[in-house]
Amino acid sequence: MPTENERESIAAESLSAEDQALDLTLRPRTLAEFVGQAANKEQLRIFIEAARNRGEVLDHVLLSGPPGLGKTTLAAIISNELGVNTRSTSGPALERQGDLAAILTNLEQGDVMFIDEIHRLPRTVEEILYPAMEDFQIDIIIGKGPAARDVRLPLPRFTLIGATTRVGLMTAPLLTRFGVSCRLDYYPVGEMVQIVHRAAGILKIEIDETGAHEIARRSRGTPRVANRLLRRVRDYAEVEADRVITGDVAARAMVMLQVDDMGLDVLDQAVMEAIIDKFSGGPVGLKTLASAVGEEPDTLEEVYEPYLMQIGFLKRTPRGRVATPRAFKHLGREPATGSEGESLF
Repeated sequence: MPTENERESIAAESLSAEDQALDLTLRPRTLAEFVGQAANKEQLRIFIEAARNRGEVLDHVLLSGPPGLGKTTLAAIISNELGVNTRSTSGPALERQGDLAAILTNLEQGDVMFIDEIHRLPRTVEEILYPAMEDFQIDIIIGKGPAARDVRLPLPRFTLIGATTRVGLMTAPLLTRFGVSCRLDYYPVGEMVQIVHRAAGILKIEIDETGAHEIARRSRGTPRVANRLLRRVRDYAEVEADRVITGDVAARAMVMLQVDDMGLDVLDQAVMEAIIDKFSGGPVGLKTLASAVGEEPDTLEEVYEPYLMQIGFLKRTPRGRVATPRAFKHLGREPATGSEGESLF
């Protein structure tokens, strides 16, 4: 079975050139264009303006939160607002200290270095980040054996932006070196409607308020999901309707896409049905649950569980995952009962 990274790579390769171009087109480029996350935007606006006024580099920034909420987009926006260049990489791609050192030594004054999935940095690589972030210098070893010597290289002042879905997996020494920390949360339906309208305008899609609301409320509070659903509903409207996305057209398209009223897709529903039908509502361990639905544990934990917990369908307990009464009701099941018929809830 392919790993999550391999599946993501295959999915990325399968995207058409048009879809990849659209993904880039739909991303806002300034804080003013970015919808939602008001508190984080206000903090970043002030910190960026203060750094520019003083002629200093922005302090290192950590962006955290579930996938698809705009961490990569915000990193690009910060770079644009500062008027500097960005060098992007990811934690898993930096396998050796030399990989990171090569990027750091090629930065220019004020540049932004963006590391996605920073929680997956190898520990040996992470160690050379500490002096780079704090003192803007790195220590490298030249040669081997008795002739080896330690050389300290100065670096230009730069801003490191790290993005993570798993803050808990980051080490304390790395966490404490970030001066700015922004936690991105799921978007309310009202903001999702704005995001759908903005994307529809860019893509020149005709959509009314009911159509935008129908897509927004099923988008799991996630802009990436909203943009994907909008493109698929557009396809449905072009073939099965008169090219205009109304509430009814969007609802019929969602039935075809197997996305229910709460935004749960096929795997979300499979997870909840497995907990309720196969494990009597839980508790069930993550690895057991992953095996039951044929998915990787990391994918369930990072991609699916956060939203299911956000809407109150799933609880994590010391003994495992448990379905809530809301999940039972949504799936049309009776709540689990104990040995004498009393409700477990």
